[in-house]
Amino acid sequence: MTKIQKPLHNFHIPVMGLAYTIDSPIRVAQYGISSAISLADDELIEKMNAFYHQKFNVPYQEISKKVADYRAKRITSYLNFVDKIVKEKFENFKNELAESKEALENYIAILPNKSEIKKGLQAFLDEGTNWKQNIQNYIEKQLSAGSIDVNIMTKLDKDNFDKNEQLPVIYNDAHAALRGFANSTVNSSIVLSAGMNPRLYSYFENFEDFFPDENNHLKKKIVLKVSDFRSAMIQGNFLAKKGLWVSEYRIESGLNCGGHAFATEGFLLGPILEEFKQKKTQLIESAHELMIKALEQKGKRIPDKPLELKITVQGGVGTSEEHDFLLNYYQVDSVGWGSPFLLVPEATSVDQNTRDLLIDAKEEDLYLSQISPLGVPFNTLRGTTNEKIKQRRIEENKAGSSCPKKFLALNKDNQGNGICTASKKYQDSKLKELEANKNNISLENYEKAKQNITVKSCLCVGLANASYLENNIKIKGQDQGVVICPGPNIAYFNQEVSLAKMIQHIYGNDSVLQNPNRPHFFIKELKMYIDYLKNDIQTIGEEINNAKTKKLEAFKSNLLEGIGYYQNLFAVISNFETIKKEISKQFELLKNEINNIEIPKLQIA
Repeated sequence: MTKIQKPLHNFHIPVMGLAYTIDSPIRVAQYGISSAISLADDELIEKMNAFYHQKFNVPYQEISKKVADYRAKRITSYLNFVDKIVKEKFENFKNELAESKEALENYIAILPNKSEIKKGLQAFLDEGTNWKQNIQNYIEKQLSAGSIDVNIMTKLDKDNFDKNEQLPVIYNDAHAALRGFANSTVNSSIVLSAGMNPRLYSYFENFEDFFPDENNHLKKKIVLKVSDFRSAMIQGNFLAKKGLWVSEYRIESGLNCGGHAFATEGFLLGPILEEFKQKKTQLIESAHELMIKALEQKGKRIPDKPLELKITVQGGVGTSEEHDFLLNYYQVDSVGWGSPFLLVPEATSVDQNTRDLLIDAKEEDLYLSQISPLGVPFNTLRGTTNEKIKQRRIEENKAGSSCPKKFLALNKDNQGNGICTASKKYQDSKLKELEANKNNISLENYEKAKQNITVKSCLCVGLANASYLENNIKIKGQDQGVVICPGPNIAYFNQEVSLAKMIQHIYGNDSVLQNPNRPHFFIKELKMYIDYLKNDIQTIGEEINNAKTKKLEAFKSNLLEGIGYYQNLFAVISNFETIKKEISKQFELLKNEINNIEIPKLQIA
């Protein structure tokens, strides 16, 4: 029977980019910290697999692109090796705790303040000289390694070909990544982000590890990253009808986060969390009922009660007070801390030049860009090497990337082949079309259209390069520099810190914040949504119609309802006492600002 233990920590490190958490479990899992590996880039995964085999002096067999199903096999191989390393490091760490008083004291210092395990370990130390005699058994029973989770962006499910023949759907990028995880030895969770992919979701049914075993345990769990309750209910029930259980709903702020920003229609994080808090039972019961019927039809084991369901949240959290408030008021199980860990070399894979850029970043250096070939707003940072290299190419009339990896080649060219909007081939074609139409548009619109074409960056390479640089792995092909995608919260963290210090900051036993002007994370998100609405109004211009007007009015109305919710909330909670007056003042000012926003209407002549 698999030993099931509660997590030691009440925070987790979410996936960041392609490379930034590519080996985070190897770095932090022995301390009980869960983190997520991106499965988007199998080439990076292959390189990291070779790197760690060499580092730990273990013979390695390369999996080349000539091997059938190489993408899935590369992922399985890497995850198996990460699993092996984590287990070995965890065993060594437990032995160190049982032998070294200093190691034990340091570990106790980074556990949550109210943790029963923290109290239990401290009790052994308080015994004095005899603590070593009994602690080994306690450690073995109570401690567990952090989870080696993985992430798939469900939309990155590109068709693949063998020569010119299209391969079956199961060899699509996301399908192959899922299969790579499903065939691995890790007992952990797969985080699905970027929305629903029914075809991919249905593929889960092919793997037994996603169904309950005889102990009602799931060897591999499904986590959905969602932005609202309705989405969670729809996706959870869709999977439940296939006998599949969603073990966690990972709520992420629509804008106050890193990477791609999937904005809601003006729904703010607080009201969203409130709905999950009020309707969690409904979410569980609905899915359980549907899952039971599906399992009966499949002739599989039926759990006698609903399986565990966690609600977690991430997006812009920066203080222990905010962290504790989310845990206690909204009763979430864990809080994601992403961008601040980019400044922790022990936890994430970031080259020193990029880390220094993050340290120096101010509010104005962090912005929602249009650089992603997916056409989704993308959080990024000014001054990256990728930005400088891309601009130089534009000035030399050589815009666009050579597109070596094609993970984002989701558009179709004239021949029906996949093409990426950041590629030189695509941009050359679009710039040629624009040039032919130059005399029919104003110079301002011409320059704007040109900028919209050339702004796209090669994320496949740019988001992977940091790991190559940090680990001195040779980068082949066209220079793309580094793309980094922190959330705006990073502006308030301006120093490189140790893992222990960051954890103590999270738990309120230390502080790494030196900027006194950091806004409350609810305020920051609201401001971002106001800017987003204003930008939407500005970009619509003459293309306004009744449908767009209604959408903008609903967005504005949702923001005002969100402020009303917050004003009622802050009138009754006892949290944030030292800044409550300032927060209330900010809400009133922002409410007035929203009320003064005029929604354009279709003018009827």
